Amino acid sequence: MAGSGPSFLTLPERSTKPRSAGLTHVLDKGYSLDRAASVLQAYAGWIDIWKLGWGTAYIEPALAEKVRLLRDHQVKPCTGGTLLEIAWLQGRVDEFFEFATWAGFECVEVSRGSTDLPLAEKHRIIRQARSLGFEVFAEVGSKDPGDLVSAAEWTDELESDLDAGARWLVAEGRESGTVGLYDAGGELREDLLDELVSSRAAGFIVYEAPQRSQQAHLLRRLGSEVNLGNIALDDVMGLETLRRGLRSDTIGLGAALETSVRAH
Repeated sequence: MAGSGPSFLTLPERSTKPRSAGLTHVLDKGYSLDRAASVLQAYAGWIDIWKLGWGTAYIEPALAEKVRLLRDHQVKPCTGGTLLEIAWLQGRVDEFFEFATWAGFECVEVSRGSTDLPLAEKHRIIRQARSLGFEVFAEVGSKDPGDLVSAAEWTDELESDLDAGARWLVAEGRESGTVGLYDAGGELREDLLDELVSSRAAGFIVYEAPQRSQQAHLLRRLGSEVNLGNIALDDVMGLETLRRGLRSDTIGLGAALETSVRAH
């Protein structure tokens, strides 16, 4: 037990890295290199993607060191979608990719939630990113709380992003968890979720879920291996306990398994 931890409870199965499901995608809001090192030392096994939010990568003083640290811990560094949108606005997409290559990013997020980037142009950028060897996270949804795009429009865009070459599809929730996938009060838009989980893109979606209640809801609805994004660094262990049914919000995940085991 000392080597790998206790094993006397029956818990939901949890995949190990490199994962193709159950991704934990964290949001770096501008943390110091020391803070990143300490989180990775403790929890790297639970973290798959590390997004440097918004445009923080552009001004991060220790960018090269942070990216190298992430890669050393088998955590994929990713740029924020807003940075690429700004580059597009200024006609500097090629320069953005040169920067991302120089810095050692493995992933880029391609979004259009902050600008009027046309969908066709988004797809062109996805294809360009793929041709340069980047793993693409294509985000769908606006950062404007008043822009309630229909579920059908979301699904159409997600599926077309997948066709353009995106590896993962991100359902917008922002850092606040009050836009996109959620209403202004942080409640999940069930009609939208119903549409997403029944689409052919379902297995590739990363649901931004910064609030614990949102994480728990999605885990209860979609299981312990749902992909969750925009997780705060302080919440990494908390999310892992939710995934494993070790917290009151998701205790049923483990209980259901225990009932099944006893029945057999």
